[in-house]
Amino acid sequence: MRERSEPASSLHVVPDGLSGDVARARLREYGPNAMPEVPSRPGRALLAKFWAPVPWMLECAIGLEALLGRGLEALVFALLLVFNAVLSFLHEQRAQQALALLRTRLAVQARVRRDGRWTLIPAQDLVAGDVVRLRAGDVVPADVRIVDGQVLLDQSALTGESLPVDADPGRSTYAGAIVRRGEATGEITATGAQTAFGKTAALVRAARIPGHLEVLIAGIVRSLVVIDLVVVAGVFLYGFWAGFPPGELVPFALIILIAAIPVALPATFTLATALGSLELAGRGVLVTRLSAIEEAAQMDVLCADKTGTLTLNRPTLSGLSPFPPYTEDELLRVAALACDEATQDPIDLAILGAARTRGLAAAAPGRIRTIPFDPATRRSGAVLGESGGTTQVLKGAFQVMLPLLQTVPAGAQQAVERIAAGGARVLAVAVGPEGAMALAGLLALDDPARPDSRALVQRLRDLGIRVLMLTGDNVATARAVATQVGLGTRAWAHGDANGRPLEHDIFARLLPEGKFRLVQTLQRAGHVVGMTGDGVNDAPALKQAEVGIAVAQATEVAKAAASLVLMSPGLVNIVAAVETSRRIHQRMLTYTLNKIVKTIEISVLLSVGLIWAGIFVTTPLLIVLLLFANDFVTMSIATDRVSFSAMPDRWDVRSLVGAALGIALILLCFSFAVVGVGRYALRLPVPALQTVVFVWLVASGQATVYLVRERRRFWGTRPGLWLVASTAGDLLAVGLLATRGWLMAPVAPTTVLSLLGLAAAYLAAADTVKMRVFRRFGVG
Repeated sequence: MRERSEPASSLHVVPDGLSGDVARARLREYGPNAMPEVPSRPGRALLAKFWAPVPWMLECAIGLEALLGRGLEALVFALLLVFNAVLSFLHEQRAQQALALLRTRLAVQARVRRDGRWTLIPAQDLVAGDVVRLRAGDVVPADVRIVDGQVLLDQSALTGESLPVDADPGRSTYAGAIVRRGEATGEITATGAQTAFGKTAALVRAARIPGHLEVLIAGIVRSLVVIDLVVVAGVFLYGFWAGFPPGELVPFALIILIAAIPVALPATFTLATALGSLELAGRGVLVTRLSAIEEAAQMDVLCADKTGTLTLNRPTLSGLSPFPPYTEDELLRVAALACDEATQDPIDLAILGAARTRGLAAAAPGRIRTIPFDPATRRSGAVLGESGGTTQVLKGAFQVMLPLLQTVPAGAQQAVERIAAGGARVLAVAVGPEGAMALAGLLALDDPARPDSRALVQRLRDLGIRVLMLTGDNVATARAVATQVGLGTRAWAHGDANGRPLEHDIFARLLPEGKFRLVQTLQRAGHVVGMTGDGVNDAPALKQAEVGIAVAQATEVAKAAASLVLMSPGLVNIVAAVETSRRIHQRMLTYTLNKIVKTIEISVLLSVGLIWAGIFVTTPLLIVLLLFANDFVTMSIATDRVSFSAMPDRWDVRSLVGAALGIALILLCFSFAVVGVGRYALRLPVPALQTVVFVWLVASGQATVYLVRERRRFWGTRPGLWLVASTAGDLLAVGLLATRGWLMAPVAPTTVLSLLGLAAAYLAAADTVKMRVFRRFGVG
């Protein structure tokens, strides 16, 4: 791709836009309308993995072992440090690749006139000279010179100006600006790196926002470290009293602390969310904020927009109710004048299509300018040139048009109620000079409910999610659609729902800003809220909701504000998002429970074992090898095959610690039995006993993972392939090391097999107790 050698203004502009051939030639010559990718620095990212609290502790341990002349231990610690750094780096790279895939799927769309027709194309395919249409809610895809219409632009992110600016014919706007109001046609003057600010809008942010789950686990770990500090203090006091050399106590105490910290947490969390985002992308849901994956697992209220979510969003003109002196054909003709094909709005296209079918579109008088849809007025139309002056033709909801009418025809209100009762959307069409308009008639627009909406609404209810329907239509239309999809008929249309929104099923005649207030009201009541939206004025509510969902055909601003973007209409993608998120939650719940149980076991066994047996029941080197073994399994938890919970998930630290403590007590009984039998019954040498304890910790750790991964019996679901493979690899490697005497004192193969059998017995014995403990503490 070569640099552009001529200014955009010198390019020949065809009045009806470029031809496809010319556009493709320019795209090949000047390249896509996108910024070149900033080269990543993997080396710096890898080095950063060695600069954090957990690596610092491992580095301290390496230094201590080196000072004490224990080269082998220092080498193993270094291998653990490098292993975790490389593993975390590789998984973060995989997550970045997943986000790059999402960027290609979540491309800004532009309305462009090619070959004399308006169409939607990816913004990266735009070239200088293209004619584009800008509407409220759009992100300006390139530098554009306005040639027709007027828009209000928010350029604060580009210029630093806090106030929006008006752009009328002749004025230029820049790539990345947001259209707040109005509509305009413009010519592209520069694309990609040649734009004034050298960038286009980026809708997917690579930066990950920490979610509730990650913060919760960090809090649990802080608590466990505090407990370990108390244990370490006790070990030091006993060790000094018993005469243990400080050179042995310090590394041992440091390893107890390291064992309490989830070294694999960042990589496990990154892998789980990255894989979840890829899975959702395959099911038609693009994730723009990774933390939304875990928020969706907790969502218990969904505010679903009627149009495009519960309905097909394919409106058809089903009826005409003209008022004298207008006939049906005349009503349809003036309604078509209030439409603009360039907007690609479904309602406008339905009216224009019906007018063409009757041969009425060609008979329209000249149109001076369009009046774009404004969310503040909720109407649109055109100004027409006639002999002796101009006149307006406007369309909008009947209640919106009432203040503009000079008189209201008899029976108009009854006609509106009759049409709405059938489930159709009612649009009023008015004609005349400003301040003295006459009602030409009513249009009935059918947007039938999606065939699967009723079943999917019931599915969401079965998942414990309350579904509320939001619409700008009147109450009668909303009730008709709600009945079709199986929602209740309790409707709200005024006020603030008295602070009790769940007493209603339908929110009708709801302005976009009403969505924001509704979300806040639900959140104040303690609910985790999901909300669907499609317009620029929905952006604050989409951002406010824990799970903001931009529906299919949403504006670019709505997509940027949302955390999930649906690629197809309806609720099926939302159901997929909930189920996938709850599976991820269950995987992270398994990780959390397993970490708490193992931390309690290791800290208590090592400290009490020192006091009871008078020896270190295992060595710092073997604890580091144990961390290796644990990391293999905890990584594979992120890919485990799990079921999702039937109700919204919740996190309760006390419940988690209580449940983990109940399991840890059983595990400690087995662990102390191993130490007692080896020390006092079999009278094993201390090095051999330390090997036995190490093998037991590995085997029981594997059993604990399979124990806590299921909320029912541990055999309830088949574990994932990677989990089984990592377990088999761990046990084979540890068995080989122990029987061959590598890095530890050798033990007999029968001893290893006996410990594996004991771990199986622990799994069977603890399984029944686990179910009771989980029920007692509400873990599910």
